[in-house]
Amino acid sequence: MWREALLGAAAVGSACLLRSEYEKKHFSVEETEIFSPKIQKDRVFVFLSDLHNNEFGSGNSRLLRAVEQIRPDAVLSGGDMMVCKGKRDIQVPLALFQALSEKVPVYCGNGNHENRMTWEREVYGGLYEEYKHRLMEMGIHFLENSTEDFGEDISITGLDLERACYRKALFKRLPFMPEIEIEKKVGKNRAQERGRFSILLAHSPAYFESYAQWGADLTLSGHFHGGTIRLPGLGGVMTPQYQFFFPWCAGLCERHGKKMVVSRGLGTHSINIRLNNRPQLAVIRLRKG
Repeated sequence: MWREALLGAAAVGSACLLRSEYEKKHFSVEETEIFSPKIQKDRVFVFLSDLHNNEFGSGNSRLLRAVEQIRPDAVLSGGDMMVCKGKRDIQVPLALFQALSEKVPVYCGNGNHENRMTWEREVYGGLYEEYKHRLMEMGIHFLENSTEDFGEDISITGLDLERACYRKALFKRLPFMPEIEIEKKVGKNRAQERGRFSILLAHSPAYFESYAQWGADLTLSGHFHGGTIRLPGLGGVMTPQYQFFFPWCAGLCERHGKKMVVSRGLGTHSINIRLNNRPQLAVIRLRKG
């Protein structure tokens, strides 16, 4: 009886591992529609997050082909496009952004892995400056605590979060981040005063309440990898910060009339598992109305 139980458990474990390996290399394209009277013209954005040096085909050919078929007005990146945990490889995201920038405008925000290159200069030296310089040479809009306008009706802001915002939360509370802390980094939300639709690239979704109070009409986040394993009716099991069944692991959320789309991301790093949680190429359709 025990032998049969062990064999059964081993078979289930093996099946889960095989399924995880399959999912990690097969992304899904998923669309979200956002309506706002501030939008003067329908737009389509592709949102990329948490690639972590993953590749879908040689040179990310399958990912690039999918983006080309969507025909977006711009590509927005929410950060963590590489793995920076002792590693120094930035070539995969650079190659992807080079190919994308030749076809469509690209706006890049930072995640904790990009920021780690500045937090740990003794390890990474000037790698962050190299990464930033290479992107800007491609004509990419590098939003490092800054805002740029898109068209006549949209503003896009990139927010860099403090290191404490990414600490493990198993035995500690995450620090509180009031609206004023966002203003210290990126200033007041002038898009509101100008009647523009405000998009905020903020890597962690944990501070959605603050993003909404700052005035972001739409926050685009990632970081939580969809909760690693997703269970029907319960959502994501565990975030990379060891939060269990966190409600904002993936999908569309709303607070005070403001919205947030949380991508499940495109890669993994320390916890290299995806189960019922395929990588996501997020498509945001902004509609008049």
